[in-house]
Amino acid sequence: MTAVRSFPVAGFLLALGSAASFALSGTFASALMSAGWSPGAAVTLRIAFAALVLAVPTILMLRGKWGSVRRAWAPLLLFGLLAVVACQLAFFMAVEFIPPSLALLIEFLGPVMLVFWFWARTRVRPSSITLLGAGIAVLGLVAVSGVATGGGLHPLGILFALIAAVGNAAYFAAAASADHGIPPLPFVGLGLGIGAIGLIVVSATGLLPFTVTSNPAVLLNVEVSPLLVVAGLVLISTVVSYVLGVAAARRLGATVASFAGYSEPLFGIVWPIVLLAIVPTGLQWFGAGLVILGVVAVKLGELRPVEKRVVAQSN
Repeated sequence: MTAVRSFPVAGFLLALGSAASFALSGTFASALMSAGWSPGAAVTLRIAFAALVLAVPTILMLRGKWGSVRRAWAPLLLFGLLAVVACQLAFFMAVEFIPPSLALLIEFLGPVMLVFWFWARTRVRPSSITLLGAGIAVLGLVAVSGVATGGGLHPLGILFALIAAVGNAAYFAAAASADHGIPPLPFVGLGLGIGAIGLIVVSATGLLPFTVTSNPAVLLNVEVSPLLVVAGLVLISTVVSYVLGVAAARRLGATVASFAGYSEPLFGIVWPIVLLAIVPTGLQWFGAGLVILGVVAVKLGELRPVEKRVVAQSN
C-alpha cells in the first residue's frame, strides 16, 4: 500500500508570504542608505527593533516552557549567530567587492549546500529529481539575478558571499527544527534577540560602521520620514518575514522550504512591477519559470524516497 501525502499548500503559502516580505527589505534599506544611513546601522536597528517588537509575545508564549528554551540552545544559537548575524554582515561586506546581484546569487546557494549537507550527514543520496530540480532552480536564479549579463569577480567578495550562503542554509536548518517544542513566533523572537546582541557588539567595536541621519528618505518617489521606512523594514521585512519563514520550514522541511525561498528574487521582479511599473526582461521571466520548475522538482524528489520506504515496510 502506497502512502498518500497531501500537498502542503499552507506551507508553500507561508513560504511565499515570507519571501514577499523579505523582498521588500531591499526597497526599505535602499531608501535609508540613500538618506545617508550606513548598511550596518540599517541592519542593526532592523534586527534590534524586531527583537523588541517580539519580546512581549515571546515571553507570554514561553510561560512555563523555559525548559524548552534550554533544550533548544543549539538551534537558537545557529539561528541568531549564523542565520542573522553572519548572513547579514557577510552579505553587506560582499557587496563592497562584487555586484549585489552576484552576491545574492551566491547567498542563495544555501539551499544547494543543505542538500549536500544532508547527503553527507545521512549518507542517503538525494533522488535524481531533487538534484535535477536544484540545478534548474540555480539556473533560474542566475537568469533572474542578471548575473549572466556581466559581473565582476573579487576573491574577498566571493568569500563573504559564501559565508552568507552558509548563514542562509543555517536559517532553514534551524527554522525546520521543532523537537524542542518552541512555536515559530517565540523561536524567532529569541533568535532575533541573540542576533541583535551580536550586531550591537560588532557595531560598538567599530567593525561595522554605524551612521544614522534624520534626512528624509525617498520611498516610491515620495519623501518620507526615515522612521516610517524603519517601521516598514522592521515590521514587514523582518517580523512578518521571519515568523512566516519559520512556520513554513516547520511544514515543508528545511530542504523544500529553502528552495521555496528562491521565490524571494521572483518577488524582486514582482514588486518593481506593482510599485514602480518596471517590467522585467524576457530573460528574467524565463528565469522565474525555471525557479518554479526547480522548486516543484525538488518537492517531488523529496516525496519519492518517503513513499518508497513506506511501500517497503508494508510488504
